[in-house]
Amino acid sequence: MSALPTKNTNAFSWERVLMSMQSNWSFPTDVRFGAGRIRELPQALRDAGIRNPLFVTDQGLASLPITTSTLDILRDAGMAAAVFSDVRANPVLKGVEDGVRMFREGKHDGVIAFGGGSALDTGKTIAFMAHQKGTLWDYDFLNGYWDRADPAAIAPFVTVPTTAGTGSDVGRGAMITDEATHTKKVVFHPLMRAKVVVADPELTVGMPQFITVGTGMDALAHCIESLSSAYYHPMCDAIAVEGVRLIFENLPKAYSNPDDIEARGHMMSAAAMGAVAFQKGMGAVHALSHPVGALYDTHHGMTNGVFLPYVMIANRSAIEDKIARLASYIGLPRTFDAFLEALISLRTRLGVPHTLVGLKVNGERRDEIAEMAIIDSCAPENPVELTRELALEIFDRALEGRLN
Repeated sequence: MSALPTKNTNAFSWERVLMSMQSNWSFPTDVRFGAGRIRELPQALRDAGIRNPLFVTDQGLASLPITTSTLDILRDAGMAAAVFSDVRANPVLKGVEDGVRMFREGKHDGVIAFGGGSALDTGKTIAFMAHQKGTLWDYDFLNGYWDRADPAAIAPFVTVPTTAGTGSDVGRGAMITDEATHTKKVVFHPLMRAKVVVADPELTVGMPQFITVGTGMDALAHCIESLSSAYYHPMCDAIAVEGVRLIFENLPKAYSNPDDIEARGHMMSAAAMGAVAFQKGMGAVHALSHPVGALYDTHHGMTNGVFLPYVMIANRSAIEDKIARLASYIGLPRTFDAFLEALISLRTRLGVPHTLVGLKVNGERRDEIAEMAIIDSCAPENPVELTRELALEIFDRALEGRLN
């Protein structure tokens, strides 16, 4: 048996190791997962103490069969819900304020957040603000103001994801755009967590291919960025690695056969896993994607998918060993380049644009995007310091399609 290093050696610092291994872990969400479990929504609401829910979804979903049938399930259980659907693809403050007004006027006692990331984030934020006395930005997370919120003023909510990407259904935060500054802001509170998640992969079958791919890219970015983070959280690392495997194996199946419930189920699991894993941290993919989405109204997940390889190249010196191990885990040669090539091949197969031009983004606002990226809440979590110069380099590579 080899001896452990002593505390006095110059080559080894126990204090440094112990400090680097300090972090906070939390996996408490109640998830009811499986095909057909949407029929259990009334019981989930009762378990959450909700009797008069506000049903929050987006305009595109509001009239679709998966929504009307869900409302029928509630009605048959004697829990008819009022519907709020003024939700944008990139949610804004006004949508939250209008939803809070409807919540209060209807004397609702809880929220059902039903849909993709935009509807989930809006519904969760409406619940968060339900009985607060201040305005949303009074509780801005980036400025450290989240603890000003009154925990007792947060209404209970149940989340029902209809896409497989953001993982917002299991998260404790939301992204809301401040239209005055064109910035995406983080809303967070430890108690901003669903009482119950009803995760039914049958609800994702009707997703358009673009949304299937875009949300899948979002989940993949969550897993890869959390794995790449320098923070210590081995449970999140393990979850992220398995999430990547599930996505590589099942996103192409869901793309080519939208009715493949097994693939849809694995993607829904991977989305939740990515969201659980990113409590460890994210990085430059999201730090750049947020301002691009705010300024150009691009799909968040698809924007992540474009940036992902360029950020990995920029971070290579810090993440090469991790990505090589990841490559081996998913059945590739144990090298960074093998994984990068597989990622680019996956993007091509799924129709993800190789450059930002494919998302109708140009270079006119590159300086503004770089300035916004380096102060984004995800920037400090990047494994390599995200300077203005590095942000510009990554943006230019993603605009031009330069991989070397």
